[in-house]
Amino acid sequence: MLVIVGYIVVAASVFGGFALAGGHLAALLQPVELLMIGGAALGAFFVGNTGKSIKATLKAFPQVFKGAKYSKESYMELMALMYELLGKVRKEGLMSIEGDVENPDESPVFAKYPKILGDHHVVEFMTDYLRIMVSGNLNAMEIENLMDLEIETHHHEALVPSHIIAKLGDAMPAFGIVAAVMGVVHTMESVGIPPAELGILIAHALVGTFLGILLAYGFVGPLATALEQKAEESSKMFQAIKVVLLANLNGYAPAMAVEFGRKVLNSSERPGFLELEEHVKQKR
Repeated sequence: MLVIVGYIVVAASVFGGFALAGGHLAALLQPVELLMIGGAALGAFFVGNTGKSIKATLKAFPQVFKGAKYSKESYMELMALMYELLGKVRKEGLMSIEGDVENPDESPVFAKYPKILGDHHVVEFMTDYLRIMVSGNLNAMEIENLMDLEIETHHHEALVPSHIIAKLGDAMPAFGIVAAVMGVVHTMESVGIPPAELGILIAHALVGTFLGILLAYGFVGPLATALEQKAEESSKMFQAIKVVLLANLNGYAPAMAVEFGRKVLNSSERPGFLELEEHVKQKR
């Protein structure tokens, strides 16, 4: 929603200011210039990326127009779920959660936390390492190294769309210049026409440069920044899971392990100690 609001503000400020200065908005309506810039950008997008990267970018694009994926409530649900699972381990042993880990969709524990259960990546990350804890003999340091590598891989993949869009935004001014040069070439071919008509052709040519710069810094560039922030946001959930599980492996009680996880959250989404404690009690 904020993306749409931002686009409206950008367009209203630029085109509104031009109109208030006495400019004619019709002069900026140049579909041929947009065709050249947009077509060149689209072609470069396909040439410069693999099918996997293109698919990831198209999949990530709609997420920008939605609100934050993870809120304070999401993190509280995560902490409560992990507290319950680790509490079960503490009371009944690691084998007691084997069924929950193998089939989270059918687990009565996971069923209490639909926000987390609906996130396939989070559930997979959590259950994979709980499964390792149940069936493996890895120590905390080995598991931490493995977690770091997986989080790094996830973060790298999540950043691919933002990098692609950022490079596309960087190219927009150049495509605008290409469109402007094409306009200048057309103008030079028409030097015999009256000066008034020649001025219109020159204005049309300059619109190409204007559109390229506006699209780059007013529309495409900010979109890349928003995608990057979305990627950073998704990694925080994995980091919280990592800290809680490692704290448990190092012998801390479930309540303290969850507190460790709470402390790594961003301040804007981090629940208070008493707030989280009350939420956990309600879920139990």
